Amino acid sequence: MHIHGLIEDSAALANLCTRFAAKPYICVDTEFMRENSYWPELCLIQIADDEEAAAIDPMGGIDMKPLLDLLTENEDVLKVFHAGGQDIEIVYNLTGKTPHPLFDTQVAAMALGQGEQIGYSNLVDTYLGITVDKGARFTDWARRPLDKRQIDYAIADVTHLSKIFPKMLDKLRKTGRGAWLDQEMERLADPENYRNDPDQAWQRVRVSSRKPEVLGRLKALARWRELEAQGKDLPRGRIVKDETLADLAGTPPKKQADLGRVRGLSAAWAGNDIGGRLMAALDGAAPMSAAELPPRDDRKPSLGKDGALVADLLKLLLKIRAKEINVAARLLARSEDLESLAAGQRDRLPILEGWRYEQFGRDAVALVEGELGFTVRGGKLKMTRTEGPSA
Repeated sequence: MHIHGLIEDSAALANLCTRFAAKPYICVDTEFMRENSYWPELCLIQIADDEEAAAIDPMGGIDMKPLLDLLTENEDVLKVFHAGGQDIEIVYNLTGKTPHPLFDTQVAAMALGQGEQIGYSNLVDTYLGITVDKGARFTDWARRPLDKRQIDYAIADVTHLSKIFPKMLDKLRKTGRGAWLDQEMERLADPENYRNDPDQAWQRVRVSSRKPEVLGRLKALARWRELEAQGKDLPRGRIVKDETLADLAGTPPKKQADLGRVRGLSAAWAGNDIGGRLMAALDGAAPMSAAELPPRDDRKPSLGKDGALVADLLKLLLKIRAKEINVAARLLARSEDLESLAAGQRDRLPILEGWRYEQFGRDAVALVEGELGFTVRGGKLKMTRTEGPSA
């Protein structure tokens, strides 16, 4: 494989992207810093196919459009990531679009029974028998110049992935599980997963109250904090921590001068501009509408004692089935879906759709409806069909 030097020239990047645009797949990774900012600072992009690989420096004024177009506009090239959520978020922040079509090797590993969230190092060891050098993992990727060891470390992420992906794809074809992943990959590529909507920011903050006026204030404050953090490019917690935001929503100050006595706020907020903007957000808050109120726990399908036991049986069934078909249980079903099924819900449950229904959901419904049971034979737990629920 040909490894390019660090690409810092627009023409060189355009030529590279022209070649990659003719390939069936490319492997992509990023290095970024976000400890001190709201927006992740893109410091390096690594890209490879089966013949060549390169690291691209986006910090020196290089024209990134050919690469971003390749990632978001070219539907003929599959983009391969490992645990790519944050990489995809960065591309979305730059373009308003997500890479498509895409393939995530961590999700694919779940379909192949290789663990719930297999790390990159373990994946490389499993498929290639190589121990990843982690010596440069604490690099400050925003600092220039990067030395050869740092660049080699970064590029290795995609060169290894370019060898792993064909092996993984071959296994998926042999097991017939490639179709299982289509829905998962489309979900990962959904732009809505990466859109930071200030009006929805309140959902990240835990608050015990369900009073419309408290939640209305929380929504207004969370929106204000999100806009402040975006405008200043600072982490949300650097503006106001979640617990302080929840306290302000529950017990709002009557006037700006009271902010100086709020734990978690600077005393200067009693008279400065940011304190004034906080008070304006509170003053403009309206009680949350009934349609937007989160559901009460007691409005969810009630399990009760018997239902809780059924949910436990479903979890046992999940473990058995996941082991039988050698797939990560987390890919098959979530605990909350099992509890909803045990409580009688049947609508909009992922386990009752598509391949999940065929592999697990059908038997899960049969268990709930008394048509499937457990027996112990020869010291091993077995599932058995019954004649249906008893009268």
